Amino acid sequence: MDAASKPPGFDHDFVAAALDEALAARARVYAVCGLQGSGKSTLAAQIAALAPQRGLRCAVLSIDDFYLGRRERLRLGRQVHPLLATRGPPGTHDVALACSVLDRLRDGAPVRWPRFDKLRDTRLPPSRWAQQATAADLVLFEGWFLKTPPQDAAALAQPVNALERDEDPHGVWRDYCNRALAGDYPSLWARLDRMLFLQPPGFEVVAQWRWQQEQAMQRRRPQRRAMSQAQVERFVSLFERVSRQALARLPDLAERCVRLDAARRPLAGPAPSSGPGFTPRRRSPSD
Repeated sequence: MDAASKPPGFDHDFVAAALDEALAARARVYAVCGLQGSGKSTLAAQIAALAPQRGLRCAVLSIDDFYLGRRERLRLGRQVHPLLATRGPPGTHDVALACSVLDRLRDGAPVRWPRFDKLRDTRLPPSRWAQQATAADLVLFEGWFLKTPPQDAAALAQPVNALERDEDPHGVWRDYCNRALAGDYPSLWARLDRMLFLQPPGFEVVAQWRWQQEQAMQRRRPQRRAMSQAQVERFVSLFERVSRQALARLPDLAERCVRLDAARRPLAGPAPSSGPGFTPRRRSPSD
């Protein structure tokens, strides 16, 4: 097995540096962002596993927990555009619910939130939702496009891939997603105190990483039907436009940017004092 196909996982020093950074910033809600397959969920889980050793209670949420249910997405697919029946892109999340859950966690109130079964493409029943009964010292929120700003309208004119060209020739779907980024998600982004961005070497590695992720899910749950590699490649193409926007904009928007190689290994940043693999955000004179 080559390094690029090994299950993702970060070494202890890197995980400890991420936790230290969150605590030093006094972040109550710490965001971990990375494109599909980058290791963001793994890193969030590793930080959460380390937190009790510091005497901390930690809650972990994903933006994926807040996908709209299948019935709601099918309705969007009928009323707006068929591509909105597929989960994941902006416009397919229950943003109001995510904001409400984060607010309750910040206030230390008991709260429950959904879990999403990706192989069945639907929310788990409420009896299997996650819950936090006691106050969390640190909330980790992970996702693939956190704090990504919308594109200018003119940038939507040309399709970025064959899927957009063939299945969204008039730009209805990408315009809807972009308007959701502009209008719906900023209220959620405002609740994220600080963000770490796992920056891949380019969008081209994402399909490979996502296929490895699909294979890992199928190994864990062999009774479930998984996507084929061709289906994964099509699925990833749904995310290409916003992923490229994230790659262009998030290195300057995230408080910490961690460059990864194609095997998901953090590359050392230019400032050793920032911790292993960490690159401080480039600040403008107005910061």
